[in-house]
Amino acid sequence: MSTEQGMRLRADAQRNRDQIIAAATQAFLDEGTEHPMEEIARLAGVGIGTLYRRFPDREALVRAVAQDNFGALADEARAAIAEEDTSWDALVRLLGRSRVLRLSLRLSLLSPATWHTIHDDPLIVRHRTDILELLDEIVRGAQTEGTLRPDVGTGDIAVLGTLLLRQGPGKEEMLTRALSLMLDGLRASPGTPLPGRSIGLQDLITSMQKT
Repeated sequence: MSTEQGMRLRADAQRNRDQIIAAATQAFLDEGTEHPMEEIARLAGVGIGTLYRRFPDREALVRAVAQDNFGALADEARAAIAEEDTSWDALVRLLGRSRVLRLSLRLSLLSPATWHTIHDDPLIVRHRTDILELLDEIVRGAQTEGTLRPDVGTGDIAVLGTLLLRQGPGKEEMLTRALSLMLDGLRASPGTPLPGRSIGLQDLITSMQKT
């Protein structure tokens, strides 16, 4: 086989993989991770044999989608920090990325058997840790600049986002309104004192480890 043929085959294989991941991502977001593999192959424009050569079972496909999605969310958090003028703007931008956030939540609420498939995956663990640390950086930055109320922690933001994103697909207008209300409540302007203490990054990590 010539070098050119080899490069073309590798490019075709990568394109097939990307198409499968994109189709599975949308299917999992819309219908859940039990979406038929045959339908995912159809949506990706590949044969079922091609799908199974790349991903021998559903667990392998779920793991790949989770790696891709959590990695994309970490990249988005980094971009928000680097590109936005303020930490508050970075927080608004990150929380506004409802698609990747909603899929992250759905992947975090899988059946126990499927969740354990990805829970200890080293790449996913690294991405999730990066996301939490980046969110913590945004939260602390917004509090330092005086735009985020000082009595909330990173865990509070994560819990609020989780509750908000439990909305199903097709409810973007409702989600946008609820996000606006949530952000308004997080602003540093005077409001009702919160009960208890703030939920910090370590509290959140400890809670996730017990799940």
